[in-house]
Amino acid sequence: MDESESSPREVTPADFPAADDNSAMKDLLEETSSVGRLRRGEVVEGVVVQVGRDEILVDVGSKAEAIIPATEAGVPPSEILNAIHVGDSIVAMVLEPEDREGHGTLSLARAQTERGWRTLQRLLESGETLEAPAVDFNRGGLVVSVDGVRGFVPLSQIVDLRQPGAPDDSVEARLDRMKGRQLELKVIELNRRRNRVILSERAAYQERRVRDRDRLIDELAEGQVRTGRVTSVADFGAFVDVGGADGLVHLTELSWAPVAHPSSVVHVGDEVEVLVLGVDREKKKIALSLKRLREEPWDKIHERYTVGQTVPARVTKLATFGAFAEIEAGVEGLIHISELSDERILNPKSVVREGDQVTVKILRIESDRHRLGLSLKQAQAEAEADELRGRSMVFGDPDEHDESAGSWMGGARVIDTRPVNDASYSEDDGDDPEEPSR
Repeated sequence: MDESESSPREVTPADFPAADDNSAMKDLLEETSSVGRLRRGEVVEGVVVQVGRDEILVDVGSKAEAIIPATEAGVPPSEILNAIHVGDSIVAMVLEPEDREGHGTLSLARAQTERGWRTLQRLLESGETLEAPAVDFNRGGLVVSVDGVRGFVPLSQIVDLRQPGAPDDSVEARLDRMKGRQLELKVIELNRRRNRVILSERAAYQERRVRDRDRLIDELAEGQVRTGRVTSVADFGAFVDVGGADGLVHLTELSWAPVAHPSSVVHVGDEVEVLVLGVDREKKKIALSLKRLREEPWDKIHERYTVGQTVPARVTKLATFGAFAEIEAGVEGLIHISELSDERILNPKSVVREGDQVTVKILRIESDRHRLGLSLKQAQAEAEADELRGRSMVFGDPDEHDESAGSWMGGARVIDTRPVNDASYSEDDGDDPEEPSR
């Protein structure tokens, strides 16, 4: 053996790395040892390299492929081959870092749930809304799914339940019809430790309504015609949704005819066309009209009615000076107390009542003042005259025929021809004549 090869080499400072070199080596070793190391509970990304009925192999950058058991795939085992394919990018949670062969165990289902909880926490903090499908229901409300996390929407937080339905439509029936529907929701309570998630459709709806109202109020202008839906009815009018905001149709703007209550004109759910009367952008109020899109009945009244014409009418209101009667919707006239009867009366209710159907004669038309003068007694007199016209009449002394004046005998009307001061008048013959002058 060569002596130079067997003799020990002299150690020099160059054999010891500098301090900086030691730090670099340490960092390199730590980085190398950490590459591909999985930690239990972390969420990792990977690419599917093999799909089987019992398991899925995923490349997550570790020493060996990680395994997703069929029970952790997030879909029924029978649907794995159709739902997951080689080359798919997936996100999964680490259940076990590695087994004896270096394979880690992952879960797609739990990663989805983790992502769901994180999403819900973020939305609760930001106040943003989300969309989620209704997957089930119970007596208390709807069950929804948010990225694998089941949440609950109480009955009080569901918008559609307050909408009108069929008389025999139960709450359970309405909830059942909502299964599968995408709902816009807002997270109002979150407790992961108790696995509790409460959401509200109503809160999300109200926020959207505020946004829509602000947008709509900027767009609306007086004189526009809008199609809307009646959302509620009050004693003073009806509210109509005209595309994101409710406007008020006041009681006086529902019809040209007097309206006792809005429910006699519109009902909740009705689709109507309305005219925009005004927009108060500061107070966020919209005034609407239903009647102004219809012809004002007084505008062409002279084309439909003439003075002297007799028409049917309905008594609408009584006053000390007479009775008001409506001849068509929105056209009302006065029957003065002197035109109610030939007899002297002190109160109109002795002749007519509210709601009575009568025939009246038009005495005058004042379209500019929206006034009609009507007569009941003249219409009745004309009706009686028409009844007599064409009838046979018996003239002479009623006593001869054993009939009183004005009665009918054998189809003929008895007409009394005696002078009004004839002493043969009796109390049964009619009104007492004036006493003869002495």
